[in-house]
Amino acid sequence: MPFSEETLTRLKADAAEITGRYPKARSALLPLLYLVQSEEGYVSPEGIAFCAEVLGITETEVRGVATFYTMYKHEPAAEFQVGVCINTTCAIMGGDQIYEELAEHLGADPGEDHSHHDIKSPDGKVAVERLECNAACDYAPVVMVNWEFFDNQTPDTAKKLVDDLRAGETVTPTRGPARLCTWKQANRILAGFGDGQAADGPSAGPASLVGLKLAKAHGWKAPES
Repeated sequence: MPFSEETLTRLKADAAEITGRYPKARSALLPLLYLVQSEEGYVSPEGIAFCAEVLGITETEVRGVATFYTMYKHEPAAEFQVGVCINTTCAIMGGDQIYEELAEHLGADPGEDHSHHDIKSPDGKVAVERLECNAACDYAPVVMVNWEFFDNQTPDTAKKLVDDLRAGETVTPTRGPARLCTWKQANRILAGFGDGQAADGPSAGPASLVGLKLAKAHGWKAPES
């Protein structure tokens, strides 16, 4: 469905702010894709056409980038995208089991290969997807909701998390802000429009700092180059 004139006016103003951050306008393609995704919840054909027009490039070029990166959706996403890390450390610690149990918890057929698409709850409020490494191996297994961390998960805690999201309960990320953003809100932040919560929460948790503490206690230093 084409953008309304009101929506186009707003998007063009935001796009001008985004492109103004870069020496070459086409460098703004990734944040522009987040911008259109924040509007509709996914990168629609209209969103691709908008990005192409703003940047003066072809729709094929935009589509090539949008389909390369997995963080861009090509059908409407859920309000809360629950990503389960299934890379090495998380998988060993139980990430695969968490993903499978969450998929079944949301109604997926246990015998179906559902690894190639998101599993949505019947109400469409929550979707579960596989994610590769989230750079949080010291807190494995890790689950993310709209890119906020939920550390040291188990199948039971992950299912409770999903149930709370569907019920509209207040859900607080393990080390993030007090307020969890919706999928569209998170994409607007990724487009470069902050929500004032960037400094909330610790910059690094205890598990991440163990190596540094041990090095200081033992007087270990990096070799001189």
